[in-house]
Amino acid sequence: MRHGKKINHLSRKSQHRHATLSNMAASLIKHKKINTTLAKAKALRVYVEPIISRSKSDTTHSRRMVFRYLQNKEAVIMLFRDIAPKVGERHGGYTRILKTGFRIGDNANTCLIELVDFNENMLAAKTDKATPEKKTRRSRGGKKKTETPAAETTTTTEVADDNATKTEEPKSE
Repeated sequence: MRHGKKINHLSRKSQHRHATLSNMAASLIKHKKINTTLAKAKALRVYVEPIISRSKSDTTHSRRMVFRYLQNKEAVIMLFRDIAPKVGERHGGYTRILKTGFRIGDNANTCLIELVDFNENMLAAKTDKATPEKKTRRSRGGKKKTETPAAETTTTTEVADDNATKTEEPKSE
């Protein structure tokens, strides 16, 4: 039983798994999106998001810690130069996983993992919707009546000996 075991081992030894995730993280940072299997993408998201969070503070210590995970000097430079300023105000959620179907050979569930702030198509759609039209609230009651106050009637309730009787009186002006 796998109670409480949160890490997906990806059917690899630990050194192989760390090397795979490091290479995939460097590729994600360089290319801004990669195609992979869903299991690898979910493991990569857990691996790369703390690295991106660490890149927000551009210090020597944070650069060394990021290089320790990525082992790729070009990826570290791109992360601190290009990605960190764009995600500076975002509080997590730097990646997006989009499912793309199943692979032909082994029917593995494939997906596209990308950095959220670098998708040009979604950013263009977001700027188009920046000034949305005013939407009305839809309710179950239907349209409101636009009658004059003189035409309305009021109801008063009188209670006498546990019997409730309603009388309608027209409103006087």
